[in-house]
Amino acid sequence: MTFTSPLANLITGVAAVGTVGSLFFYSLSAIGMGSFLRERRTKLKQTSLPESQLPPVTMLKPLKGVDPEIWESFCSHCEQQYPSFQLIFGVSDPADPVIELVRKLQAKYPKLAIELIVCNRKLGANIKVSNLAQMLPLARHELLLVNDSDIRVAPDYLRNVVAPFADSSVGLVTCLYRGVPGPTIGSRLEALSISTDFVPGVLSARLLERGLHFGLGSTLAFRRSDLNAIGGFEVLLDCLADDYELGRRIASIGKKVELSAAVVSTFLPAYTLGQFLRHQLRWSRTIRDARRWGYAGLVFTFGLPWALITLLAAHGAAWAWALLAITFVARFAVAFVAAETVLGPTIDTTLHNDHRAFRSEMLSTLVLLPLRDLIAPFVWAASFMGNRIHWRGDVFDLKDGRLTRTSTEAD
Repeated sequence: MTFTSPLANLITGVAAVGTVGSLFFYSLSAIGMGSFLRERRTKLKQTSLPESQLPPVTMLKPLKGVDPEIWESFCSHCEQQYPSFQLIFGVSDPADPVIELVRKLQAKYPKLAIELIVCNRKLGANIKVSNLAQMLPLARHELLLVNDSDIRVAPDYLRNVVAPFADSSVGLVTCLYRGVPGPTIGSRLEALSISTDFVPGVLSARLLERGLHFGLGSTLAFRRSDLNAIGGFEVLLDCLADDYELGRRIASIGKKVELSAAVVSTFLPAYTLGQFLRHQLRWSRTIRDARRWGYAGLVFTFGLPWALITLLAAHGAAWAWALLAITFVARFAVAFVAAETVLGPTIDTTLHNDHRAFRSEMLSTLVLLPLRDLIAPFVWAASFMGNRIHWRGDVFDLKDGRLTRTSTEAD
């Protein structure tokens, strides 16, 4: 059965517009990445402040369970080339196995100020923020830094993150991050989502909106006085996108949100395909509620699916083949630059013996990019068909960015 001519023409036109829109997004991503790389080179060339002028920092790390590579990630925070910092870990379950690792960390680095608190109150639906609110009274310093438990950082991480605060108009500093995949296809697809979709999307938004107006959970550094000015952690207790919302609220009081020169790594679990899809759906619904118009506009980022529909609807016309080829090249070029240039140089050398090995791993993962892109439109569409999300063993309903717990289940 073939399409009638008017229907075929309509589908061809819509799909071609979607493809061209995606090519525009890829171009915007390339410009955004170029802008970030130029700024990063400038920042890295600047003379670092002498140690006597570096402000002390308190790092707050809320924990739940043992994430992949978590011990090495913990140690990377303790081995900072920075004169004075405090580490506070917080858990909500006194039987959490991660507590043993924190005790081990305290024993390995006895000269560092490393503290652990069991946060026995549930102040809101977002347990991470509930823990942060209970950890804050232990913080000794004005400058605070929050990052996720699975983040690994370079020895100059704190220096790079703190540097923008020399400008008093800066209210929050955040970082891009790269997903280090586990051995499964689901984990590799998740890493592709971070490196080739999320990162270009962030840099495109930064370009269009003339700066960032939100934060990323990989790093949130801010002054305690600015946190107090927005109402403290308490205003985020029921928010799913607490990182996004913290940055947005600090930007709303007239402070700038800066993207650090530092890029960090997050170590991904060995997701099954089902776990990958569930995580993508939660992430999609989070962004849907946080940035409604921007999220709706993602329909114009599905370049390969649109180009394939165009080809089929145009019955294999030469121009449709050419459009598919252009889209394919543009998509892979943006993905390669994002992973290799924007994120690649920051990879911990203990993960790869040399740059050739890293490139080989990256290229093997990029082979899955067409599959990732064919899945993406279905996840995007499914995100509008409900409000239920699964997050670290709990089930929530999401409404206007706020959480209501419905039940608890095993991951």
